[in-house]
Amino acid sequence: EVTVVESGGGLVQAGGSLKLSCAASGFSFDKTVIGWFRQAPGKEHEEVSCISSSDGSTYYADSVKGRFTISRDNAKNTVYLQMNSLKPEDTAVYYCAAIGGVEVTIFDWIRQALDFGSWGRGSQVTVSS
Repeated sequence: EVTVVESGGGLVQAGGSLKLSCAASGFSFDKTVIGWFRQAPGKEHEEVSCISSSDGSTYYADSVKGRFTISRDNAKNTVYLQMNSLKPEDTAVYYCAAIGGVEVTIFDWIRQALDFGSWGRGSQVTVSS
């Protein structure tokens, strides 16, 4: 069974920083793409960022480009999301989601992770103004 666990959320003032971690285990795939969705109250899930284990390719939503940085330690099957210059509109539950396959890309994650990915339980990020 695939297990995905997020950690590192919390409360921070606008302009501050947080770092999320996503630890994944139980994958039978050689290649994975892991990233985060977020969901603010009353809003749909929004793709935030993801990273490929095979080539290190990354994706960032326009709303977080230049502020968030995603990285991955493949040996530990752990992905990190460094969030800087946080804004109140970043407030949401952040969910780690992973997909795997013979040849998966960040574009596959964007297209498939919402419905077919393995998800964590979420981590609350709250940014005060």
